[in-house]
Amino acid sequence: MGKINAVITGIGGYVPDYILTNEELSRMVDTSDEWITTRVGIKERRILTEEGLGTSYMARKAAKQLLQKTGADPDSIDALIVATTTADYKFPSTASIVLGKLGLKNAFAFDLEAACCGFLYAFDVATSMIQSGRYKKIIVIGADKMSSVVDYTDRSTCVLFGDGAGAVLVEGTEEDGAGVQESYLRTDGQGLPFLHMKAGGSVCPASHFTIDHHLHYIYQEGRTVFRYAVTSMSNDVMEIMKRHNLNADNMGWVIPHEANRRIIDAVAKRAELPIDKVLINIDHYGNTSAATIPLAMWDNEAKLKKGDNIIFTAFGAGFVHGATYYKWAYDGDKVSDAKK
Repeated sequence: MGKINAVITGIGGYVPDYILTNEELSRMVDTSDEWITTRVGIKERRILTEEGLGTSYMARKAAKQLLQKTGADPDSIDALIVATTTADYKFPSTASIVLGKLGLKNAFAFDLEAACCGFLYAFDVATSMIQSGRYKKIIVIGADKMSSVVDYTDRSTCVLFGDGAGAVLVEGTEEDGAGVQESYLRTDGQGLPFLHMKAGGSVCPASHFTIDHHLHYIYQEGRTVFRYAVTSMSNDVMEIMKRHNLNADNMGWVIPHEANRRIIDAVAKRAELPIDKVLINIDHYGNTSAATIPLAMWDNEAKLKKGDNIIFTAFGAGFVHGATYYKWAYDGDKVSDAKK
């Protein structure tokens, strides 16, 4: 038996129907379409508005579509990992809820929390599991209901975020030149003061005080986060490119975490990559945290060709950041018609 590597064999996705436009936001807070578009490059975002539905609902929708597209037998799934910061409950895990709804009888499930790097980290965990030879098929989902932690009176953050979920099926292959080539993942550990949610955890449990003072929402020092994000993501991409002799000519795509269009542009410029080799969908989804990278693949599956050199890169609270070099394993245009 040859060396086993991990490949993505299918993609599913889900975004809610409700579209929150910049024009609508401008009636809620002191902002404008021009300001939002110029500063962050977002035109609209999807919001899960139905009462009683959380992250697991979107994750289940994405995974169900994934199973339908790939034709994978639910009984053949060995594990399910959900990357999320907006779990349905403190416990049980969102992954266990998704597994139950999907009826996966032979799998185990767990959540992984790494903020906006969640999908990147979870994909690396799944890759290692596949490479061990002990597991054959793993579903990795990035899903977040960011609207549940956004203060819609804070114009600096409420314009940024949306809701959504993306799922991939990860399987083993012995084919040379396909799948994960290298992951370069790092955690800074100094980012707490600049990006966090103040209350709701064990340090500051919920109380009348925390609710009255809006402490259950995202707190972000935007300029600091912007600077760290650009530096970290571009350095990580350049490190991977250097190690594997990648450049603008032989690069297929960079698929970045979609946090801010200006961050994406700055990363591409620093890495000396043309922007037309970067997959971007932030304009119509906003920042969906752990869902951004799988949703970008889902949106652009038809563009992805077998053998393409791809770099995933992300940055998030912690600070967490990293990049993964991946060689695409199938022609996306042959299956993407089944997406919608």
